[in-house]
Amino acid sequence: MNTQNLHQNQGFIQTGCPLPEAKAVMVMVHGRGATAESILDLARDINVESMAFVAPQAYGNSWYPHSFLAPREMNEPGITDGLSAIHSVVEFVRNAGIPIEKIFLLGFSQGACLALEYAATYTAPYAGVFGLSGGLIGPSISIERFGTSLEGVNVFLGCSDIDPHIPKQRVLETQEVFKKLDANVTTKLYEQMGHYINEDELLNIKQIINSLPG
Repeated sequence: MNTQNLHQNQGFIQTGCPLPEAKAVMVMVHGRGATAESILDLARDINVESMAFVAPQAYGNSWYPHSFLAPREMNEPGITDGLSAIHSVVEFVRNAGIPIEKIFLLGFSQGACLALEYAATYTAPYAGVFGLSGGLIGPSISIERFGTSLEGVNVFLGCSDIDPHIPKQRVLETQEVFKKLDANVTTKLYEQMGHYINEDELLNIKQIINSLPG
C-alpha cells in the first residue's frame, strides 16, 4: 500500500492499556470534522480493562472531501490514503505483538465508512468490526471488489433509520456484503435517531468485546 500520504503523515495517538500489556486493541477512525482525540473519548464509555485504543488522524480532520456515495474518483486520493493510514496503524499494532485476531476496527460516520471499506477490502480474522453511522463507499457496491472471507468475524452496524448522511438502504446493502463474506453480522436501525452513537450501540460493542476468547 502507499506509504506516503497526507493522512499518514498526521500520525496516530493511543490511550488505554499500554500496547505491551494489552490483551486486545481497538483501532478507531474518527468522522468528518472530528479528531483522533474525539473518537478516543469512546474508550471511556467502552471501558474495557486490558485493551489499548489507537486512532489515526486525518489531514484537515476529513478523510475525503465529498459524500461517501459520490463517484469514488471524486474522493481520491483521500479514500486510498485513508485506507493506507488505517493499514499503517494495524501493522504498527501487529508489530507490537498483537495478533490480528485480537484487533478490533471501529469507525463513526465518515470514519465508519472508511473502517468498513478497509475490513471488507483487506479481509482478515479481525476480533470484530464496528460501523457506527456508516456504510461501504461508492455510488454502488459489489461483492466482486472486496476481499475473500471474514468467516466468523463479528460485525456490528448501527445507524439511524433517517440519518441525513447515511441512507438506510446503504446500511442494508453493507450488511449483505458482509454476510456474503461470511461475517456474523448484527444490524441495528434506530427509529428517528440523530447522527450520533447511542447507549445500545455501546452495549453491543461491549458484548462483542466480551465474547473474545482469552
